[in-house]
Amino acid sequence: MSPRTVEHMTWHQAHDAVDGVMMHPSDSEAWKRFNSVHPHFSAESRNVLLGLCTDGFNPFASFVAPYSCWSVILTVYNLPPGMCMSQEFMFLSTVIPGPSSPGRNIDVCLRPLIDELAQLWSSGALTYDISRKQNFLMRAALMWTINDFPTYEMLSGWSTHGKLACPYCMENNKAFTLANGGKTSFFDCHRRFLPLNHRYRKNRKDFFVGRVEKDVASPRLSSEELHGVVSKYGDIMFGLQSGKQKFPGFGLTHNWVK
Repeated sequence: MSPRTVEHMTWHQAHDAVDGVMMHPSDSEAWKRFNSVHPHFSAESRNVLLGLCTDGFNPFASFVAPYSCWSVILTVYNLPPGMCMSQEFMFLSTVIPGPSSPGRNIDVCLRPLIDELAQLWSSGALTYDISRKQNFLMRAALMWTINDFPTYEMLSGWSTHGKLACPYCMENNKAFTLANGGKTSFFDCHRRFLPLNHRYRKNRKDFFVGRVEKDVASPRLSSEELHGVVSKYGDIMFGLQSGKQKFPGFGLTHNWVK
């Protein structure tokens, strides 16, 4: 409804991309793949694509008692690079007060936002476009979540601790325990993601001495396959009094916590 910004809401579809150069998320393979899978959504350039970021912070500075307050911010990727990361277009949708991290209970706090995003995806919202002087049905899609590694666990449900911490390798990782320190190390665990003819695969000096990497990366699960995997573990109880709950095989065959 703002005549000053409405023209920028279709920038992502109008700008000229340069092959091999990514100056905006709309140039990424993920964005292009999304458009090909959901052509009805991408046909309306005014539909909104979002990113969600969350992290905890102490609003009282570090010299007082620890306190973890969590903010959930949505940003609009329709806008050009100079606008989509500016404070004016970063929307504080949720504030989760402390005094400690919500952990897996963050799902309870995010439920209203998830319901609203689901509604914006499925049925949309009637919106007025001041540039065209007309109403249209605006839909929205959450493209990415942006967070650090510990928060990744809270949002995804895959624990980022222990030997199975890597969310890409999952149970097929090559992590090992250091003989002296007793800590888990992921050194030289990911050369198998490189192309088969990559020179690093045959490098016997700068990685594990004498090791040539011949393995290939495990196939990446589709969303349907991933949902089938987590569904077999059943539900957990949320809440401050629910205590620690672990699915059978946790830390051995999987790292799912919810």
